[in-house]
Amino acid sequence: MKRSVWFAVLLVLAPASARAEAPAEFRGHGGPVKAIAALADGTTLVTGGFDSALIVWDIQSGAAKRVLRFHGSTVNALVALPGDCFASGGEDGKIAVWCGPEAEPKQVYQGHTAPVTQLAVSRDGQFLASVSFDRTVRLWPLIKGEARVFEAAAAPLSAVAFLADASGIVTGGYDGLVRIIPLQGQPAPRPLSLSVPVNAVTVSPDGSLVIAGADGHLRRLSAQLSIQSDIDIGSGPLTTVAVTPDGTKIATAGMRTQVTLIDAATGKTSFEILGPGLPVWSLAFSNDGRELFTGGQDRAVRRWVSATGKPSGNELKEEAAATLPYPHERGAELFGACLACHGLTPDDTAKAGPTLAGIFGRRIATAPGYRYSQALKNLDIVWSAETIGKLFTLGPAAYTPGTKMPEQTLSDPTDRDAFITWLQKATSR
Repeated sequence: MKRSVWFAVLLVLAPASARAEAPAEFRGHGGPVKAIAALADGTTLVTGGFDSALIVWDIQSGAAKRVLRFHGSTVNALVALPGDCFASGGEDGKIAVWCGPEAEPKQVYQGHTAPVTQLAVSRDGQFLASVSFDRTVRLWPLIKGEARVFEAAAAPLSAVAFLADASGIVTGGYDGLVRIIPLQGQPAPRPLSLSVPVNAVTVSPDGSLVIAGADGHLRRLSAQLSIQSDIDIGSGPLTTVAVTPDGTKIATAGMRTQVTLIDAATGKTSFEILGPGLPVWSLAFSNDGRELFTGGQDRAVRRWVSATGKPSGNELKEEAAATLPYPHERGAELFGACLACHGLTPDDTAKAGPTLAGIFGRRIATAPGYRYSQALKNLDIVWSAETIGKLFTLGPAAYTPGTKMPEQTLSDPTDRDAFITWLQKATSR
């Protein structure tokens, strides 16, 4: 098993948006946010990105509790498992199961020979299903038993879900076919050809299937693959779809399509959310269905009130920003989102990253009360304006090998200087 290393000395987050309409945001990824899952405990959100990082967030505070590294490249898929567990699937073809506060996977499943594109969990929590560009469907026992491999397609697969009664697995892919693989011996329905690639699928509580297509259409199918409704969202390929736990609302978005909320009973659009940068790659409703989380190209995860489509949590963001020293300086604005992972005082150590108090003049990987990887401990770096500048010029992977920090840079020299000047004052009080 590939072992994770401990967190980086710095996890500096992407610059915060200054737009007045911006909702509360979770920022930390160094690339687009590809996958989101709300965990069963109702208080935790997990995100995965093009930067290969997994970030575990506390929903209420917006703080990053853990940053996890395992996948060799993009994290394409996430799914919540029972308890405090979740599974991740990557471009590297690997699947990892994570539980609790551990920095390493509890279990790793290998077998796919191409990127894993979507994951699903059975309602009883006993099985995980995965699909891949290698054109196979795999069924992994989470408790006990043997893995099963299904050769299901003549084209790459991109969508998977369990039927509501767990009697089969529904899949979709680039060949435009929606298939059901029976798991209990019954005959399979005839595959349905949609003539366009299927990019995502989910199952509603009533048992119907919700399909996001590359033609911009959102289709609802019965468990026997008959089309119940066909909604033309327009604007191009849809990339993701989610349904509230009570089945009353559907959310979808895409390459050129804003986040769209649909009333499941009528099939009519309730409203569009215009805030996220396109494309939007990932959506997830909270466990109570009251909030919707979105992630996309601009590296931010945003939260919205699902009943209105309006930003959620502005109060938390504004309160956090008000606590920063020298709040009106440009450096404070750049650091605003860093609060998710870093404190500025010696006793602020309960976050995913170490406190930055006293960072200037301190040797790398020596902040009290924080566990670092041996790779970071072996580096000969003392933090200064010059070395912090190099970190954000070269990027953490190049300057601090072995770090967990998502790949972040500040390419604008003016912003970089403003950030360093502010950080020096803010951490030496």
